[in-house]
Amino acid sequence: MRRQLAAAAVATATGLASFLAVSTGPATAATAIEYVVVAEDGVSPDTAIAAIQGAGGSVVARNDAAGMFTVKSTRADFRVKATADAKLIGVTQNKAMGYAPRAPKLEQPLQIPAGSNRNNAGVQADPLDDKLWGLKMIHADQAHAIESGDRGVTVGVLDTGLDATNPDLAPHFSQRLSRNFAPDMADVDGPCEVASCLDPVGTDDGGHGTHVAGTIGAAANGVGVSGVAPDVTLVELKGGQDSGYFFLEPVVNALVYAGDAGLDVVNMSFYVDPWLYNCRANPADSPEQQAEQRAIIAGMRRALNYAHNSGVTLFGALGNANQDLGKPPVDTSSPDYPEGANYPRTIDNNTCLDLPVEGPHVIGVSAVGPSGNRSYYSNYGVEQISVAAPGGATTDGTSTSITNAILSTYPLKVLQELGRVDQNGEVNPAFADRVFKSCTKAGVCGYYTYLQGTSMASPHAAGVAALIASRFGEFDRQHGGKTMKPNAVERKLINSATERACPAATPACEGTEEFNGFYGHGIVDAYQAVR
Repeated sequence: MRRQLAAAAVATATGLASFLAVSTGPATAATAIEYVVVAEDGVSPDTAIAAIQGAGGSVVARNDAAGMFTVKSTRADFRVKATADAKLIGVTQNKAMGYAPRAPKLEQPLQIPAGSNRNNAGVQADPLDDKLWGLKMIHADQAHAIESGDRGVTVGVLDTGLDATNPDLAPHFSQRLSRNFAPDMADVDGPCEVASCLDPVGTDDGGHGTHVAGTIGAAANGVGVSGVAPDVTLVELKGGQDSGYFFLEPVVNALVYAGDAGLDVVNMSFYVDPWLYNCRANPADSPEQQAEQRAIIAGMRRALNYAHNSGVTLFGALGNANQDLGKPPVDTSSPDYPEGANYPRTIDNNTCLDLPVEGPHVIGVSAVGPSGNRSYYSNYGVEQISVAAPGGATTDGTSTSITNAILSTYPLKVLQELGRVDQNGEVNPAFADRVFKSCTKAGVCGYYTYLQGTSMASPHAAGVAALIASRFGEFDRQHGGKTMKPNAVERKLINSATERACPAATPACEGTEEFNGFYGHGIVDAYQAVR
């Protein structure tokens, strides 16, 4: 999925995180192009705005915490002039700029075997919990007998949205705290569904965010599935387009908002584009492209630092290219927007970053399959990884099955668009092995499907972090509910993980049993974390 980020200098010691709409002069709607501009470190907002205006731009919104400015200009040379100003890091055109790690194509499924309807703790499970091998692998079912989550712990799902009509997500969804930072873009998303192009919170026309949310916190309420932390509060932070692109600006605004709103955990199952690796000065890139990537790096750094310093524990997916992120190969996919603009780039690991997972304070998560082995698609690397978690592997050792993927909540609308559910809400028999319907006694139905990827692993780890904060957190006088310092959450997550050694005769896996590039500090363990 995609999002956009831009940053400028953090100008004040107070750390004000407002992202304000401002009016500094009209822009001609017919000819104006919108940009995101990032100021250099140490440059005040007023100085940055003066530089932007001097280059021919009109500031229409600003995020002082991240030093980011949304700008409109009719000048054809605005980007060149703004990039040349030493007070500004760089400029990006305000367009789709990133996407979630693409889940590998699922193999042809085998028949789903019948399973038990009770979890390992002996507590009655939700109807589809017998298919949640990931929940059992990390012993979340056992953890629930000790801690199932506190409503005062808030988890932000920074993604494509969240379908709050699903009866597994509705009970603990916070309409009040949720925000949409990513208006629909006709060129990538198609026609807007609402006049403002800003979809209401509680909707998800992409599906990815809803799947992630279910793994984190689907309610244990007798319908569908249970999440890792079924009693925490879920908050939608829509930073991605329906089409899967992310904008620079919405992502930064979402992270800053998460800090201001006092959220405890934020999951980020995506990476920032159009550059697979954002490089500070890649000789293959033009000066403007180099400046754009430096702006993305600076913006992500500021936004992530702001969220962390405000008490947010941050999680990021490592990606699905089966690559060592510390030894990146030639990048042939960037820039991936607009289509066809990509060209080969040699990547220098010292000056190029995969974001957000290589950003500050982000807990990087790799994926494992039901065997506990690293998933065949999962990225890895000792520089980036923190822990491993269930992400699915339809081919996992000797087992090949759709049931090796991760089952979670999914929007009815998207399943209908895919032809997997009919207009009457009935599952197409051709997809009965991978799409499920579960209804409450009142007749409210939720839908569920399998996906796999590090996008699915990261929310397992984020859910464990939410249980840790629920169990050991203290009352937050400012925001209410419980809170726990991110570094303390991370220590408990790491110390409770189940160590796993590198596979024998696998040179790509570097490190010891205590810490290595495939599994980091180990596979997360919810039960050990809350004991």
